[in-house]
Amino acid sequence: MKLVFASNNAHKIAEIQAMLPPTIELVGLQDIGCFEDIPETALTLEGNAQLKADFVTENYGLPCFADDTGLEVEALNGAPGVYSARYAGEQKNAQDNMQKLLTALEDKSNRKAQFKTVIALNINGKSHQFTGVVQGEISHEKKGTQGFGYDPIFVPEGFTISFAEMNQDEKARLSHRGKAVAQLIAFLTDK
Repeated sequence: MKLVFASNNAHKIAEIQAMLPPTIELVGLQDIGCFEDIPETALTLEGNAQLKADFVTENYGLPCFADDTGLEVEALNGAPGVYSARYAGEQKNAQDNMQKLLTALEDKSNRKAQFKTVIALNINGKSHQFTGVVQGEISHEKKGTQGFGYDPIFVPEGFTISFAEMNQDEKARLSHRGKAVAQLIAFLTDK
């Protein structure tokens, strides 16, 4: 089965392809000739994931899934949340985002946070959503070189290392995206 992942993020595409069974061929937006920056104008992760999946389904007529992920920090009332990718500005720079978050937490003792991923799947004329959450905390400094986004400052619950210090397989087993993708795979392979 060929399935479109509504993303141009090569890191995300590789991460998810590695989790999928060989019977599912994952293609990105560029592979289908979509070079548009699909607007993420919803106020929730669920809404943004659905907007992206709907855009591909409506404009290309292909089975598609899209995700949206947010880092929700307890001491910041859930921020950056739905604005995680552009927390420090529209340039969507991961280093700037991490620095802004570390600065915002400088005087905070509560560093509890969670990563949440929502996947919206459009297939066979129906929409489905899958959600994965991982609890953890924000470290005081960046550690590790693996992963992307906020991975260098997110330490999952029960660990002393950041996502960026884990290899792809370790991270996939416990990450928010890994949990949501596991639900997606279970759904697709149960068909």
